[in-house]
Amino acid sequence: MPATTNIRGASMPRACGGLRGHRAWGLRFKRLLDVALSIGLLAVFALPMVLVALAIRLTMGPPVLFRQRRPGKDRKEFTLLKFRTMTDARDANGRPLPDSQRLTPLGRLLRKTSLDELPQLINVLRGEMSLVGPRPLLSRYLPYYTARESLRFSVPPGITGWAQIHGRNALGWDDRLALDAWYVENWSLGLDLRILAKTVLCLFRRRGVVVDTSSQELPDLDHQRRAFREQSRHVPNPAG
Repeated sequence: MPATTNIRGASMPRACGGLRGHRAWGLRFKRLLDVALSIGLLAVFALPMVLVALAIRLTMGPPVLFRQRRPGKDRKEFTLLKFRTMTDARDANGRPLPDSQRLTPLGRLLRKTSLDELPQLINVLRGEMSLVGPRPLLSRYLPYYTARESLRFSVPPGITGWAQIHGRNALGWDDRLALDAWYVENWSLGLDLRILAKTVLCLFRRRGVVVDTSSQELPDLDHQRRAFREQSRHVPNPAG
């Protein structure tokens, strides 16, 4: 039995070579599974998605979808799709109001139930995302990943992932990114199926969901690591 490392309660065997050790058929089957499940889920949720779209249009006006460019596999950017959950309200200086003031009651419900993520099934069908993988983060974070954390870009980003079933937004950046790197290093079809099963349980238990992201104390990754770099520059060198 290989040694394990615990990150916020996640018991994890050490890395064993990453994706290179897996046969090509496994990755092809992962893609087939993505397509089959996405088509099935879109069929099941077609009516709820139409109703959500109508509700957004009536309560917030157009657009219904939130679109944002995110880096995917090999850092190639794609347009991430979500149901819109906030208004575009701005202050007197034209700056967006805090999320807590722009988040609508409908948007709060969509985030609480994760229904806002359903349009990403379209991203999966397009091949831009997978059902399981590291969550696609902001493009401005790209200069701040370590070499190991950059392993996330060797696989398609996912709707759910290893970090999501071990704390989701409640995790700190170091833990979250370490869990994503571990997933890439230890990928298998069995692991994907395990993550999908646990995701369903987390959704029913509503575990790890942060509805109002402004309520988090976690700073943006770029702000946090830029501040750390600045502090490191000002630490005196004992050898000097």
